[in-house]
Order: sequence, then C-alpha cells, then structure tokens
Amino acid sequence: MTKKIAIFTSGGDCAGLNAVMRAVVVASHRLEWQVLGIENGTAGLLEEKPNYRLLTPDDFDATVMRLGGTILGTTNSRNPFEYKMPDGKVLDRSDELIAAFRDLGVDYIIGIGGDGSFGILNRLMKKGGLKFIGIPKTIDNDLNMTDYSVGFDTAVSIATEALDRLQPTAASHDRVMVLEVMGRDAGHIALTAGIAGGADVILIPEIPYTIENIASKIQEVKESGRNFALVMVSEAVKTPEGKKLEVVYQGGETRYGGIGDYLGMKLAQATGSETRVTVLGHVQRGASPTYNDRLLASALGVKAVDLVKEGKFARMVAWHNATVIDVPIEEAIKECRTVDIEGVLVHTARSLGISFG
Repeated sequence: MTKKIAIFTSGGDCAGLNAVMRAVVVASHRLEWQVLGIENGTAGLLEEKPNYRLLTPDDFDATVMRLGGTILGTTNSRNPFEYKMPDGKVLDRSDELIAAFRDLGVDYIIGIGGDGSFGILNRLMKKGGLKFIGIPKTIDNDLNMTDYSVGFDTAVSIATEALDRLQPTAASHDRVMVLEVMGRDAGHIALTAGIAGGADVILIPEIPYTIENIASKIQEVKESGRNFALVMVSEAVKTPEGKKLEVVYQGGETRYGGIGDYLGMKLAQATGSETRVTVLGHVQRGASPTYNDRLLASALGVKAVDLVKEGKFARMVAWHNATVIDVPIEEAIKECRTVDIEGVLVHTARSLGISFG
C-alpha cells in the first residue's frame, strides 16, 4: 500500500535544504511512496487553505540541489503552541495542526530543522501520536549526537573566504580586521573558519578573554614584522565583563549582534592600530551548498526514508564517525553541543599560535 510522507523545513534557512528534500523524494519515489511538501514549515497547514504540494523527482532537476535556501519556504517564528495571530493574540493551535496532518492522510512526517524546531516538533508528535523523523540542519552545528549538520560546511566555507578576502586589504592598509560570524551560543563556525582562514585571534563564547591579551597578541604579530592582524569573533561572545550584546528588531525580537563593533573600538584604543569590522551575518546562510553539504544532505535524506521503511520513529538521523546513524530525538536536543575546549581543534589552534584572548 502506498505510504504518504509529509516533509517540511523549519527554523532558519541554510544551504543544503533542497538537497535533503531531493534525497527524500527520489528515495521515496523508488519505493512508490508519495511525498507532500508543506509550505513555510508547519505554518503552511495552519493557513485558511492548507498550503502544500505533491513533490516528485521532476521537481528536483539538476539545478535544484545546487540552490541555497528552501523551495518550500520556512519560518522560525510560528510555534504552533504559541501561535501569534494577526491581531496580536497568541493561541495554542497544536490541535489544529495535528488534525491537518491527519486530514491529509499523512502516515509519516520528516522535519528538517535544528534543536529549537525539534523540541517543538517532538512535543507536537507526542501529543498527536504522529510518526516523526528529524533531519539536522543548522549552520551553528550545535545539535547533539551528530558530528555535522546540513548547512555548517557551507557557512564555514563562506567565513573562510571572507578572511581570505580581508587579508589582502588588511595588509595593504596596515590594519587589524575583525570579522564577526554567526553561530548562536556555540563557537564552531568561528573556530573552524578561523583556523582555516589563518586568523591570529579567535574569540568563541566557550573561552573567556581580555582586551589586554588580544592587544598583546596583535603587538606580537607586529613585532614579528607583519603589518596586519586578523581577528575572528563569534556573535555570542560577551564583553570581558560578561555583558551580552544584542540587537532588538521590529516587534521586540532580540538577536545577537554588536560584539564585532565593540571589539573594533576597544582594540583600536588598546593598540593604536587602524581597525575595521566586518559583520558577515546572513551571507553565511545563502549560497550554493558545498559538495560536503550536498553529500551530507543526500546521505541523511536517504537514511530518513530507510527509517520509515524500518518503522523507526521519534529518531534523528545523524552523521557520526564517517557513517550515518539514528539517535533518539530527545537525546539530540537535550543540550546544546558547544565547542570542546579540550578538543582537537582548540589544541590545533593553540599549537599554531592562534590566541583565544
């Protein structure tokens, strides 16, 4: 009997999402299963007319897997348990969403998301008795139980390229260049791209720092005969006094922002160097996925279909030790996977003479 799978992307966008969907759709088609794509995350089913479409391999020609973003759209602000209505009221619409999945005749649900999305979806699936499998995507790479999440490799590649582009202009003008990157509460992007891009200083939320120590490193670089320095900083890094820097957006939403400008000002004062700041921001999210992200997306998407075939649910597919595994969703979202300060990358950076401030 034909199985019917619903798939959607949830949370922030990243490169590789279309490649995930392609893998799920093609693998399902070979088993003669149907795949329904839900538009704009689960919010698509809460519209006056449910917003979804049948997906087939024809929707994923040779160009789609190369595209950044998601052809289905996504949202990171439509929690069905706390759904904000146009009039400003906040309602619990979880029962409506569960009923919408059932009205579609969906047998299984595959959600592509991060820890926040999975926490909401796991709660929803438990409440409705729905059969759910999660595929990890986040540029922050902070999901537990998986070595890599879809989108991380592309974000790191962009951050590395940014350092590559900043280096010549830094050398041309005798400058200190500060590059602020995303990462939320984990420093994986800053650490990985900082090593690959030859940063002199890498600041991550997991390791405390002082302005004096950074200034000392910059002075050391100058005394070595080099006329520039590169500083990589993760957006969640606080001031040395422990103050969190955030930006308030329209509607009251707060996001990390401002640490790059803070450091630029402080380092200019402490070193006397001409200092410039670049905030990479959403540039890290929008790009054609790297080959690594395409491969990871394909392997995880196929594994999700395998789990449907095996009848294993409430699981997240994961990449671990160069193979694909599946783990309990609740274990994957139990805690944020931050940088291991005793791990190989921190050791590598220190051995290369990179300062953590």
